[in-house]
Amino acid sequence: LRAVLCVAGAALSVYALHVEHEAARDPSYRAACDLGPSVSCTRVFSSRWGRGLGLVEPVLGRDSALNVPNGAVGLLFYLLQGILGAWRGRAAAVTLLGTSVASALASLWLGGVLIFGLRDLCLVCISTYGVNL
Repeated sequence: LRAVLCVAGAALSVYALHVEHEAARDPSYRAACDLGPSVSCTRVFSSRWGRGLGLVEPVLGRDSALNVPNGAVGLLFYLLQGILGAWRGRAAAVTLLGTSVASALASLWLGGVLIFGLRDLCLVCISTYGVNL
């Protein structure tokens, strides 16, 4: 099950990165997940909240090296989960637990931002939260 979730999460993260890249390249870009004005993953990924969990920019600035797209963090997370899942031992188990808890907290945070802040229904985001939780 972990392998399936890691592949699904990685695929969603790659798609999020693709959408953000295309939207930055072409302002008229419309992703397959953009179904309407308040159902738009492009709007979410292009917002301040689409990078650094929306927390890095106010503290370190938009151009900070730590203000990376959430999709990039997600991709790294799923790769790490996949690799650590293949290892045995206490250190791998503790790291898996810690990163899983962090991922669940980030999903809850971003879910709240999505609903209460952006007032958007990002299908890719919600799918990612489902994989994480």
